[in-house]
Amino acid sequence: VQLVESGGGLVQAGGSLRLSCATSGFRFRTNVISWFRQAPGKEREWISCVSSSDGSISHSSTIKGRFTMSTDHAKNTVWLQMNSLKPEDTAIYYCAADDGRIGTCPKTRRYYDFWGQGTQVTVSS
Repeated sequence: VQLVESGGGLVQAGGSLRLSCATSGFRFRTNVISWFRQAPGKEREWISCVSSSDGSISHSSTIKGRFTMSTDHAKNTVWLQMNSLKPEDTAIYYCAADDGRIGTCPKTRRYYDFWGQGTQVTVSS
């Protein structure tokens, strides 16, 4: 199983970035896939998720309305469109997948078995 994030970078406040997470090694629809982020000195924070039970997508209230997760089943890829970025969005962004047992979207990192290497997002003020 492999997850590879890309699309991070440096952007000014108010700008946009689109992150991608390319997956391989598992059947895309059978695993929960989430985006997390971790800022320096802070806990890893859940951002959004696609459920494997019904394909629904949910977002954290912290970023709701600014960030949107989407999926491309043909490419086995998930995306995170981030608009109206703020300096407090600065973090390493990770995608993660479970091992196919859960179905719904856990918001705690311990439920996830596979992680990407992360991509740095830096928002300047």
